[in-house]
Amino acid sequence: MPSSSINKDLQAERDKCSFDKKEFTLWWVGGKEKLKEKEDLEQFFANDPEFHNDPPIHFLSHKELYEETIRQSTAIFRKVRKFHEDRGNGDPSNYMSILGGLLGNGIIRQGNPLGIHFAMFVPALLGHGSPEQQAEWLPRALKCQMLGTYAQTELGHGTFLRGLETTATYDEKTKEFVLQSPTLSSYKWWPGGLAHTANYCVVMAQLFSKGKLHGIQPFIVQLRDEETHMPLKGITIGEIGNKLGMNGVNNGFLGFDQVRIPRKNMLMKNAKLLEDGTFVKPPSQALTYGTMMFVRVVIVRDTAFHLAKVATIAVRYSCVRRQSHINPDHPEVQVIDHLTQQYKLFPSIARSIVYKLASDNLWQMYNQVTAELDQGNLERLPELHAIACCLKAVTTADAAKSVETLRMACGGHGYMTCANFYNTYGFVTAACTYEGENTVLLLQTARYLVKVWNQAIKGQPLGPTVQYLTGFIQSKNSRHPWIDTVPGIIKALQIVAASKLRLAFEHIEQRKKGGYTHEEAVNLTSLELAQTAESHCRAFLVQSGFEMIETLCQKLSAPLAKVMRTLGELYAYNEALDSTGSLVRFTTISESDINRLQSKLESALLAIRPNAVSIVDAFAIPDILLGSPLGAYDGNVYEKLYEEAQKSPLNKEPVNQSFHKYLKPFMKSSL
Repeated sequence: MPSSSINKDLQAERDKCSFDKKEFTLWWVGGKEKLKEKEDLEQFFANDPEFHNDPPIHFLSHKELYEETIRQSTAIFRKVRKFHEDRGNGDPSNYMSILGGLLGNGIIRQGNPLGIHFAMFVPALLGHGSPEQQAEWLPRALKCQMLGTYAQTELGHGTFLRGLETTATYDEKTKEFVLQSPTLSSYKWWPGGLAHTANYCVVMAQLFSKGKLHGIQPFIVQLRDEETHMPLKGITIGEIGNKLGMNGVNNGFLGFDQVRIPRKNMLMKNAKLLEDGTFVKPPSQALTYGTMMFVRVVIVRDTAFHLAKVATIAVRYSCVRRQSHINPDHPEVQVIDHLTQQYKLFPSIARSIVYKLASDNLWQMYNQVTAELDQGNLERLPELHAIACCLKAVTTADAAKSVETLRMACGGHGYMTCANFYNTYGFVTAACTYEGENTVLLLQTARYLVKVWNQAIKGQPLGPTVQYLTGFIQSKNSRHPWIDTVPGIIKALQIVAASKLRLAFEHIEQRKKGGYTHEEAVNLTSLELAQTAESHCRAFLVQSGFEMIETLCQKLSAPLAKVMRTLGELYAYNEALDSTGSLVRFTTISESDINRLQSKLESALLAIRPNAVSIVDAFAIPDILLGSPLGAYDGNVYEKLYEEAQKSPLNKEPVNQSFHKYLKPFMKSSL
């Protein structure tokens, strides 16, 4: 039944392409060298039987899944090291290039328990460790001679860091810290790889010295014996259990009972503790949270790649699947010809591109601010923190909705585990919570916005991401004019954000005058504040996407530039239509303006339609990483679905033993 030919409908779609797909791919992956390395790595793994699961992993038990994941994770490290050594580059940090994004998640479908080692443990050493500490631990960590994780979240506390209960008390006599979990709720809970994989950990704990509390500080702690892997004295450790997704990650719990570590194990690049117990504050407490900001940048980038993956699956399937008649005198049409289907598919393509551009923008900002921090300049750190918080919150929330929309766009077949939407949904919906719960992050952004609003009304200079507030205050218009262009949409969305911020600020002040404390007033205004932060982020995304696409188009061929601009316009139109309620409140947009906007969105969908398959092809995601019969490059969906069905263990025998044990006696009995 397998077919080696390309589905004729899918091929017809590719024949319509109006742009150079290779040009798009080179931009998407970052140039010729990265594309070659990507293709070489993918081919390297595609031809390796060690990474072909038979049976598929969704038929394994929880214990079998973890053991298989560990086998594959260690095999990947060995093979990636060999891959780079054969090419004259033995840098072990290259392992990081496949742990995140699509390659690592495509090979190890339920998450890599070693991922947190490179995603957070190594960055924590770099971000918090002194040069001497890095010299001691970093070489071993990069070679995986020690395996680490990052333990911050506790059973009773997550995003609210000041509420963490784990303590590290300095003993001046022995020059040691004593780590303690004073309550069950203080047990570390959720760190990836913690349960049975890692033998070291960066632990965030409340530092006590000379009877005083000095806040959350990072400590490196050995958890297990390096030879036997048995937990060390005073360590209680294990796995938290099965989850909605990412069940290969080996998330764990960790408790301390009078665990002693030497003074040098407090990471002291920022804050320091002297031998006599004197605490030396860091230049800014925010420096302690640098690892989290780095991870949030990575999350936005990975969200773009996850969306590209599921969009590829859904678009290809929608071209193969035929359903219903548009013209009763003609055959059933491809599902993608229905405008409603295009509206389910194409905005996710646009989001993936805008999110990728936003992550590039955020990455540049992160590197600039990090360089400024090294020179002692902390001025832009709050701005970076604020935009990273809201970008992580908005992109992950929208991506989770998009994955579900794309799954349902594939009908019943999208519900199949083998369609591989559930894996991606598991990754993106988890990202809505880890590294900062989304609502809490929006409120952190809002706190920054309230602060800069105070600065703006005093005429003080503002950072680039909030510069629009100055113009809003100077304009003094109660309802701002609607302009029917993408720059006009950007301006309007900024007006929405600024107007919501003005109202939230006024309501906080009114409540304070009514007798509430500042904290109580903020809580009572928190719905407005979260909505303000979201509006600020959406305005940033549309602006960033538009400006970066325009800059990019100066270097692209005219056909590809046209496609990119259309995708950027679709994103802007969709965001504006989703914000019509707010636009009506704060701008002069009319019913006819909204109707015109709707028409522009529909025209953008129709303009993208002929190139839809070629755009997702240009994401260059091979079948081994898509892992879905619905999205296979050759489009032979039904043959591949049938092949997947044969892999079920229940199909290994014509009659299951349950018939003789239960069904037959049941049917023979008299009820």
